[in-house]
This record gives sequence, structure tokens and C-alpha cells, in this order.
Amino acid sequence: GTDDVFDVRVSGHEDLTGTYRVSPEGDIDFPFVGKLKVVGQTSSQVATLIRNSLMDGYLRNPSVAVFVKEFNSKKIFVLGQVAKPGAFTYEESMSVVQAVALAGGFTPFARQNYVIVTRKEGGVEKRIPVPVEQIMTDPTATNFILKPSDIVFIPEAPL
Repeated sequence: GTDDVFDVRVSGHEDLTGTYRVSPEGDIDFPFVGKLKVVGQTSSQVATLIRNSLMDGYLRNPSVAVFVKEFNSKKIFVLGQVAKPGAFTYEESMSVVQAVALAGGFTPFARQNYVIVTRKEGGVEKRIPVPVEQIMTDPTATNFILKPSDIVFIPEAPL
């Protein structure tokens, strides 16, 4: 996605090896080749795209590897009664408990068993109540898995 950062290694061609950030337009500017549209592709697809582009008049049979360094396009947001609210990099299969931990844990005023996850699906915004305290204390409770762009809001507990 846009603003993601990845390394490209072209074996035997140190001049083509480097770190790239995906532009807001979804492309990178690669040496000899020019602009390549990479948004929405996996690292192996980007490697194939670069390899094929280099084979088109530049190199005979290049070996290209792509390693993602930063997934800046995929974030989750944790707000409300946590120690360090903010935006955090999404990781595959990230749970709501992980998100709260990344945000420094609950404050003493948090309503831990009524966390609201806001998620957009098909253009519709859904608010999903999640009993995080129960998930953390009950070994049989199922953890709630987040998706990129989810907003985790921890309200203040009532008096």
C-alpha cells in the first residue's frame, strides 16, 4: 500500500539493490525501468514485476528478491482510556488484546469489558462491542481479530 517501505535485492547488481517507499500514486521509481505500479501487490508479485521489467532489455536473467520493511499503509487506531493512544502498524491476525497492549494497556478508568471496535465493511461502518476483560481472564473466551483500519475505542467506566 501507499507509504509502505521495502527492500529490493538484485543478485550481482548492487547498483539496483535499494530501499523503496510506495508513493501516494501507488508506484516506485526503479533504476533503468522507471515508474512501476506496485500498490495492491504482494512482495513476490513486485519481485516478478521488477524481474520482468529488467529482462525487457536490461538484464538477461536477474534474480530479484523483495523484503517488506514497514507496512505503513495498514494501521489500526487505539483511542480512549489507554496509556498511549495512537495509530499502530497492523500485523496479520492482530487481536484486540495485542492492540490494547501496544497502546500501553488500560488506564484505571477504562471500561475494559465494553471496548468498541469500529470497522468499515462494504462502505458500511459497524460498531462491535468486545468484552476485552473477559477475553483476558477467561481461557475459553475467543479473542477478537482486528482488520486494517479498525478503530479500537476504550470508553471511560461509569461511576
